Amino acid sequence: MLQKRTRLVRIGTISIGGGEAVAIQSMAATKTIDFESTAATCQHLADAGAAIVRIAVDSKADAEALREIRKRTTANLSVDLQENYKLAALVAPYVDKIRYNPGHLHHSEPQKSWQDKVKFIVQVARDNDCAIRIGVNYGSLDPNLSHGIKSHTDTDIDRVINSAIEHAEFIDTLNFTRYCVSIKSSDPATVTAANRRFNELRPDIPLHLGVTEAGLLPEGLIKSRAAIEPLLAEGIGDTLRVSLTVSNDRKVEEIIAGKLILDNVRKGTIHSGIWKRAALNIISCPSCARVENERFVMLAEQIYERTRAIQDYPLTIAVMGCRVNGPGETDNADFGIWCGVNSVNLKQNGTIIGTFSYEEVIPKLLNLIEDWKTNIY
Repeated sequence: MLQKRTRLVRIGTISIGGGEAVAIQSMAATKTIDFESTAATCQHLADAGAAIVRIAVDSKADAEALREIRKRTTANLSVDLQENYKLAALVAPYVDKIRYNPGHLHHSEPQKSWQDKVKFIVQVARDNDCAIRIGVNYGSLDPNLSHGIKSHTDTDIDRVINSAIEHAEFIDTLNFTRYCVSIKSSDPATVTAANRRFNELRPDIPLHLGVTEAGLLPEGLIKSRAAIEPLLAEGIGDTLRVSLTVSNDRKVEEIIAGKLILDNVRKGTIHSGIWKRAALNIISCPSCARVENERFVMLAEQIYERTRAIQDYPLTIAVMGCRVNGPGETDNADFGIWCGVNSVNLKQNGTIIGTFSYEEVIPKLLNLIEDWKTNIY
């Protein structure tokens, strides 16, 4: 498997790009503040073959926990900044890579330009020997770019790529080259098309590949194979993550799936790239520390089981565990579920129907689907 020679980017003890082997990643699903469990998960994933393990940090308490996590694991650690870009200064001493999403920079200090915020992140990374990932997701785009995005058309892909290019070019002006880019969607064909196009424009930049909410097995692996294997076969992609909806004790399955994808490409048994989805498409995000309630995974599994009888109907149901991609993905679905700590938001065509308990939401969803069937058919 010959990778195109992007520039080399060091991340802790490993490097991506430059012809290095494709690195597999995963993400801890424990609460970051529980530093002992999180460190144990990180080490377990690293021992299983994860070259990089990502951790979510949403607060100063999470950032403080990183100090203890760093002491307890040899894993190369990446951290998500999410809405608070200033957390970079608190986490950088204890991690090897900082991931920021251009779509989240507007949340904190909206009066300040995104350029000033990126300057801050880059300087922190430079001072602390960290790499950076520019992580662009369809489900959480900059509001100035995402208005009206629903169909993942060529025009929509251009908007997403423009965001990635804009940020890459700006970081280039800061004379910082230790960064990679990811362009992710819940749709495999969009992932493939967007990464091909970005690679044509910036063949020098290492790419992190993945379907942002691949979902439950076996469909989650099928979607990931359809998106990632054709790209790797073309020499595009330097690191990958298979983002499965599994509980924390099953996170190793993401690594097993990643190894399977790499093995398929080496053997030439590559997925065609055509994802032949059932009419019913269930999108569910991977479990991580941001999930508000551990029942999220069980809820996703229950919805999958309870909707099998309608799998021939052309519906998209999004089941999301937190606020990060929850609003965007549920807005774009026919029916969307966005989980909170004790309750669940239920949407239809982007409009909130109501907030329900974990016990109430599935019967309510099924009733809405029955009403939809009656009106359509």
